[in-house]
Amino acid sequence: MSNEIIELEDLGVMPYRQTWDLQKSLFTSLIEDKKSQKTTASEKVFFVEHPHVYTLGLHGKVNNMLLNPDDLERRGIEFVQIERGGDITYHGPGQLVVYPILDMQKYSLGVKSYIDLLEETVIRVIAKYGIKGERVEGATGVWIDVGTPRERKICAIGVKCSRFVTMHGLALNVNTDLSYFSAINPCGFIDKGVTSISRELGHDIDMIEVKDLFKSIFIHLLSDRV
Repeated sequence: MSNEIIELEDLGVMPYRQTWDLQKSLFTSLIEDKKSQKTTASEKVFFVEHPHVYTLGLHGKVNNMLLNPDDLERRGIEFVQIERGGDITYHGPGQLVVYPILDMQKYSLGVKSYIDLLEETVIRVIAKYGIKGERVEGATGVWIDVGTPRERKICAIGVKCSRFVTMHGLALNVNTDLSYFSAINPCGFIDKGVTSISRELGHDIDMIEVKDLFKSIFIHLLSDRV
């Protein structure tokens, strides 16, 4: 499978709501294509960094946001309730956010196997930096030091699917300012920490390098399913 089949688009730094609108537009077009058995829209994977924002999933608990609206406004942070799975998370500068808008049926993927593929992509990306990423049963995403008191999350995942078309995706902490996670119970957990590639290594990482690694590994894993 070549990159021509799936368009990889780097949006740079873009406000959350603007990117959300791009996702919804393409997501709707792909679903309409499936209903009408036409091909007018292309699958895409968006790569982006967001200004500071907290997002709460469809079934998330509002009380996992620990700041009140005045605090959020004072700190210049958006709070957006959205339709993906998962609870609350943070997006901000230094974090690689990836939004694949795909037809999972083309790759013989269900929701669970798709999330497994996202997790596997991240596990392989961070392995290139000598970091061992793992899965935690019942807790979507990629974790470090699983089964120890220092268990911590390096990547959050939350998706929405309809007619096997998917939107939303994942957030990998690369050079993220992790202090912003202290204002929430990340993904609804009160007993687990968060980390980033830069925190694990003790220095900042080239974001372009991480994006290129992700693109290569993700496309390779998808191509194995065609």
